[in-house]
Amino acid sequence: MTWLVVLGALLCTLRVGFGTLDSQGFLTPGPHNCPYKCVCAADLLSCAGLGLQDVPAALPAAAADLDLSHNALQRLRPGWLAPLSRLRALRLGHNMLDALGRGAFTNASGLRLLDLSSNALRALGRHDLDGLGSLEMLLLFNNRLAHLDEHAFHGLGALSRLYLGCNELASFSFNHLHGLGATQLRTLDLSSNRLGRIPVPDLAALPAFLKNGLYLHNNPLPCDCRLYHLLQRWHQRGLSAVSDFAHEYMCLAFRVPTSRVRFFEHSGIFENCSAALAQGLEQPEEQLHVQVGRSLRLHCNTSAPAVRIAWVSPQHELLVAPGSRNGSIAVLSDGSLAIGNVQPWHEGVFVCLATGPRLHHNQTHEYNVSVHFPHPEPEAFNTGFTTLLGCAVGLVLVLLYLFAPPCPGCRRCYHRTCCCCRHWPQAPSPLQELSAQSSVLSTTPPDAPSRKASVHKHVVFLEPGRRGLNGRVQLAVAEDFDLYNPMGLRFKAGSESTSSTGSEGRVMT
Repeated sequence: MTWLVVLGALLCTLRVGFGTLDSQGFLTPGPHNCPYKCVCAADLLSCAGLGLQDVPAALPAAAADLDLSHNALQRLRPGWLAPLSRLRALRLGHNMLDALGRGAFTNASGLRLLDLSSNALRALGRHDLDGLGSLEMLLLFNNRLAHLDEHAFHGLGALSRLYLGCNELASFSFNHLHGLGATQLRTLDLSSNRLGRIPVPDLAALPAFLKNGLYLHNNPLPCDCRLYHLLQRWHQRGLSAVSDFAHEYMCLAFRVPTSRVRFFEHSGIFENCSAALAQGLEQPEEQLHVQVGRSLRLHCNTSAPAVRIAWVSPQHELLVAPGSRNGSIAVLSDGSLAIGNVQPWHEGVFVCLATGPRLHHNQTHEYNVSVHFPHPEPEAFNTGFTTLLGCAVGLVLVLLYLFAPPCPGCRRCYHRTCCCCRHWPQAPSPLQELSAQSSVLSTTPPDAPSRKASVHKHVVFLEPGRRGLNGRVQLAVAEDFDLYNPMGLRFKAGSESTSSTGSEGRVMT
């Protein structure tokens, strides 16, 4: 049994089918209708990298994804996709196709992805892409395209991403996008071409969501003042197509290839450009601020009556009547947009697209909606109450100043009243008492120069009666008292009470 499993794995690896070879060298389909050397897995069919010069004659009808890339295909037969009614993706990149021809995709109405990149296509005719009404992504980069028919993309109403980079296009019609409607288009890659003439007013008239996906870098753009101010404004607004590739935006200063300068790095050549030239190119978006939970209604203001009005949400959803998929946004019969309960995900740019016989097909009106949560309202400021409170505080301070003055002996209480200081007034020092009484008995005037006492000066102190002492300390100084050694003083306290009479002692300070 083991060798059977190994053999089955080997056959799958070698991509060997069952059947007989036809006149073109292809194997006649076996029971599972899988071409020779191709890989079939469910609804996937891959014939990539086999060196095929023509498409296999028979393809399985169940294929939804067909890969024929990296071969040597040179042409596509008309109607060759007729059996593949379920086809959704077709990859034809890296072949040798130089033309498509009418009817190449007439039976591919359900196709969503078409990859024609890295071929040798030189032009696209009016009917080369007929039958691709459901196509959403078209890859045409890295070809040799130098000409596009005026209606080359007519009928691709569902196309959202178009890649035309790395070609030889010298011009592009931004006026009508070569028949392509701007309603669904989100990405338009025109980078690395030969675009030297760009109509700035048509470029400015594109809707905001397409400007964000319009890639024009690495082109020999003219050093035009209006184009510079337009791209500079896109760069300041943060449009990804400009900000992500700002280093690769160049222009020709003297219309020769060697005079290329970078738009956003060598802006000195635009110093003389007046900003007034860029005014009026773009219609400014209308700024709206709304709180969460409120209602909002937007009107599509156009210069003439519109036949059809559609909206594009900030999430790039196309909004037509009756409204969005989740039901939070409604499109009314008059074309206005209504949101009954605004939520944070409604924030962003809403674009109105209006069409009509008297309107430009991509005339737009933009609203930039900012959603914020309601702020709590502050309490009302009562001026009467604050005035009354201020008067009461002032009155209290005045009463404290008048009836509770600070006591002179309270010197250790800072920023407090004396009621909190529980320190008794200090007794005068011996030197202060001595100086006070000696000045009374001294015969020398206070201003005399002999005011300074000698060391052994004899001073007589009169002792007042005990009746007038009332507990004060009485000094008794000897005749040989040394002023420079006041520690030898004897203090005697006198009082009317018998317990204090005759008490004396030495006090150390």
